Amino acid sequence: MNIFWYMCAPDGAYPWKPEGSRKVDLGYYKQLAMAYDQLGYTGALFATGAHDVWGLANSLLPYTERLKFLVAIHPGLIAPTLLAKMAASFQEFSNGRLLVNVVSGDAKMLGAYGMNIPHDERYDMADEYLTIWHRLFAGESVDYQGKYFTTTGAKLALPVGDTITPPPLWFGGSSDKALDVSAKHTDTYLSWGETPEQIGAKIAKVKERAKQFGRTMQYGIRLYVIVRDTDAKAWEAANDLYAQMDAASIAANQRFVSNTDSVGQKRMSALHGGVKPENLRDLEVAPNLWAGIGLVRPGPGTAIVGSPDTVIRTLEAYREAGVETFILSGMPLLEEAYRFGETVLPRLDVSTEVKQAKNYTWSTLFDRDLSKAVPA
Repeated sequence: MNIFWYMCAPDGAYPWKPEGSRKVDLGYYKQLAMAYDQLGYTGALFATGAHDVWGLANSLLPYTERLKFLVAIHPGLIAPTLLAKMAASFQEFSNGRLLVNVVSGDAKMLGAYGMNIPHDERYDMADEYLTIWHRLFAGESVDYQGKYFTTTGAKLALPVGDTITPPPLWFGGSSDKALDVSAKHTDTYLSWGETPEQIGAKIAKVKERAKQFGRTMQYGIRLYVIVRDTDAKAWEAANDLYAQMDAASIAANQRFVSNTDSVGQKRMSALHGGVKPENLRDLEVAPNLWAGIGLVRPGPGTAIVGSPDTVIRTLEAYREAGVETFILSGMPLLEEAYRFGETVLPRLDVSTEVKQAKNYTWSTLFDRDLSKAVPA
């Protein structure tokens, strides 16, 4: 089981409201990166947001020792040869700790960057993009003439495939086109917030498609988690969040996600319909799985709610459905990373690499001499 924690802004106790938000700057990101590294998380997801993910990931690399960096990219926004060069450089400098999360996004977001390509065509473009990527990391000199990309003599100067290994590709998307691209090109298929039953059915579909390409894959899911000493206290914490979800915040988020062509976002929105019922448990879409966060946050809006035992049982239900990797978060990120890292993470069957991580406390985190972590 691989456990990642979320890295990017916004953050705070109630980050959908100005008064519940926390300033997120480089100093805070350093705290997050060091905490995740020291607590024993497999890695961190650097999702697209206010900060450029490559600049952020590079700035935090000196403050970690073993943490893996799952960096989100959008095919087509950067030329494939340049992105491959950036990734190979990061692989060299991080000693092989880069993972690349391929995100097709939606028309509204990509339009801000000048990309206006219909939904299905974005996946045709991603197919070309990743074809060039794989050839570059195989050490080839690539001449390619496609509908979306053309390269002449493209080649990476760094020793890829030898001392620099290709970073594994992760992919998220729920449409049939997305499943095809993932099955053909990527190593880990990611999904958003479905129930164990739903994700099991989706994994079965991806496995069948991957088999057509003679490939096997791993599977992951992105969720929130609200863990407390008891189930009752965890639902009290969820209710505290729920009480802060005012009509204006809900309406603002629903406007933001409206008219999206993202199939995944549509599925998340369908779990609550943009309506806040009087009882938060009315949004419990499966045992201990609560869809309320989707009212005020875009993207994956479901949370595992419960005691450490309940959370572990729920994670195991996902694992039985075929999920090996979990990308989790709580609010605020730092405090909840510690809460989960101290009450749940030590009890999970994680990889040997994670088990070897040192045990740290709040005091040792802030006592660490940062001067030793920064290259001279």
